[in-house]
Amino acid sequence: MSTYIVLASFTDQGIRNIKETTKRAEAVKELAKKFGITAKEFFWTLGSYDVVVIFEAPDDESMTALGLAIGAAGNVRTQTLRAFSRQEMNEVLAKLA
Repeated sequence: MSTYIVLASFTDQGIRNIKETTKRAEAVKELAKKFGITAKEFFWTLGSYDVVVIFEAPDDESMTALGLAIGAAGNVRTQTLRAFSRQEMNEVLAKLA
């Protein structure tokens, strides 16, 4: 499984319905399961992004499909980052000549 970090910012719709944000997070967690993805942790944050979520997904295609489904709901705009563990990064570095 690959790790993905999703940075989310509330849209106008999302902030108007802010009292539902934790319920929406549970809905995303359940939606993720339908794509074979695990939502590991949700964090509500201060700064440039409003929510940070850690996901584990089997592949980029599944994560992309989930990201599109989340975006289609209209509550957040997202930026998805593929994250590498120390071990994974060492495997990448081992490929360098």
